[in-house]
Amino acid sequence: MGGFSLSQDLGIDLGTANTLVFVKGKGVVVREPTVVAKNIQTGEIEAVGSSARNMIGRTPGNISVVRPMKDGVIADYDTTAVMMKYYIKKAMRNRSMFARKPNVMICVPSGITMVEERAVIDATKQAGAKDAFPIAEPFAAAIGAGLPVWEPTGSMIVDIGGGTTEVAVISLGGIVTSQSIRTAGDDMDESITNYIRKHYNLMIGERSAESIKMDIGTAGEITEDIEIDIRGRDLLTGLPKTISITAKEIAVSLNDTVQAIIEAVKNTLEKTPPELAADIMDRGIVLSGGGALLRNLDKIISDETKMPVFVTEDPLDSVAIGTGKSLEYIQHFRSHPNVSSRPTIE
Repeated sequence: MGGFSLSQDLGIDLGTANTLVFVKGKGVVVREPTVVAKNIQTGEIEAVGSSARNMIGRTPGNISVVRPMKDGVIADYDTTAVMMKYYIKKAMRNRSMFARKPNVMICVPSGITMVEERAVIDATKQAGAKDAFPIAEPFAAAIGAGLPVWEPTGSMIVDIGGGTTEVAVISLGGIVTSQSIRTAGDDMDESITNYIRKHYNLMIGERSAESIKMDIGTAGEITEDIEIDIRGRDLLTGLPKTISITAKEIAVSLNDTVQAIIEAVKNTLEKTPPELAADIMDRGIVLSGGGALLRNLDKIISDETKMPVFVTEDPLDSVAIGTGKSLEYIQHFRSHPNVSSRPTIE
């Protein structure tokens, strides 16, 4: 009967690459790409989520496939609101007709401005939420990873999403020091695309770059070299072409992105109070988010910081799980409303 309870609060991880919805008492029920297909002539939404993602690079002229989130914030307000409405409706399929609107805990990057945060809250309410509470992404990731965020002990989380990498040190239910950089999974895909275009005069699509990253992407030096075939369009002849590429080359192409993530971790550690730094030395650094799945990344960060580094059990879902679990502490978020620390747009 859980599906027919009168209140079903939701936790939403509104990511640049994927959107996940957590229903209180049920867990993650929606896991879809943050992609929308729109008809340019009529302005109507043709598809949302997986079905829209399958259209990337394959649409006729009158249909445009857009990703309404960029770098963790809303780039296209109206499309985001429509997409969220679709996901909220999908998550609450079984609710009774008397059910009230849900309270929604929604995830935002820790480096968000007040204007950007307001846009997320407004879009969530427009999509059908009674009330919306923002929660900082690394804080949610830490809760989802099972770190003791409410205790007086330092926990360090590195959440590598699609649009942003969030690094934070958390203690006593708050973020002590953090850094949010707009370098993450999407940049890795872009680096692969640029490398192949520059070295092989071959143009590959967004989805091909992502699958190369998932198949053979590695951070740092490689011991065993693997080769895979990739297809694309030859920029000289304009014709389709297949080439072989090695894991070593992909590691080279990802180097700048990996270094930017390591720098963010080091900068955050430098700003960490000594007591908390000592806790992190003992407990280690925890990685979450899709980018944490990049092979060897944990080892490289460990080598650079001289600290133990672990990948959380469920890196793709940890932010959504944490956002959902934080619904238990909704009063805390009512009394500590602002994630954004900067009142101005940079």
